Amino acid sequence: MRGRKPSGPARPVRIEGGLRARTRRGSIGEQWWSRRFVDVLERICDSGRLSRGRSYARSGQILDLELAPGLVTARVQGSRRTPYRVGIGITAYRADEWRDLTGALAAQALYRAKLLAGEMPPEIEGVFDEHGLPLFPGEQGLEMNCSCPDWGFPCKHVSAVLYVLAEAFDDDPFLVLAWRGMERDALLRSLREAGGGGPAAPPGLFDVADAPFAERLADFYQPGVSPARLREHTQLPDTPPDLLLRILDAPPVKARHIPILDLLRPAYRRLAGDDDS
Repeated sequence: MRGRKPSGPARPVRIEGGLRARTRRGSIGEQWWSRRFVDVLERICDSGRLSRGRSYARSGQILDLELAPGLVTARVQGSRRTPYRVGIGITAYRADEWRDLTGALAAQALYRAKLLAGEMPPEIEGVFDEHGLPLFPGEQGLEMNCSCPDWGFPCKHVSAVLYVLAEAFDDDPFLVLAWRGMERDALLRSLREAGGGGPAAPPGLFDVADAPFAERLADFYQPGVSPARLREHTQLPDTPPDLLLRILDAPPVKARHIPILDLLRPAYRRLAGDDDS
């Protein structure tokens, strides 16, 4: 009598309507911040389990995922009938730490403008590092647990959640900050109220003293910023063509019921395109 073939790993119970990674092959994560997160995971976690986690993520085995300050929770359907419960913890920063971070971000006009426009400037990571508060977790920065019996680090269920989380970061970079303890609306409100930095913040490129026009007739066309200060900013990130529209408060003006800024933005972008040609 022939011997029985050894059984392979148990296959997960298939489900309908689960959270599914969009990326069908290759690396997961498109934006710099999600790739940065995935790079950390692939450096500290077992590659085999991460590979199985990618398969789980792509086949839609995650039933739900919730993100709160300091904690991501999810349910993942494995090979057993009862889904496994996953928790991924990270240090959420205190209110006073976020006040320092928000002040530093608001003090940089370009960073402030990009965040207010829903963008995540790459230089933001350096601002966090300067305050000793890393934006992304390091080797000891994540606390991961799962109700499954696998003692691996991490198990495939946790790995699947990490990859789906990375794609959620792709869609909304403010989730990275919310996980650290600062919700999107609260951050944007703080940036607007800061108006470019507090009294202790170093002067920014746009901090130019205002003066009545009559007092500026002789030097009206002179730059308001000294050449020395301009040289200090030669390594600034790419400036969006509608930067000024993002920084300044929107005037209550409409043309044919369309806000004036919505009409001006395309014009600014076309002008920038003409300059590049």
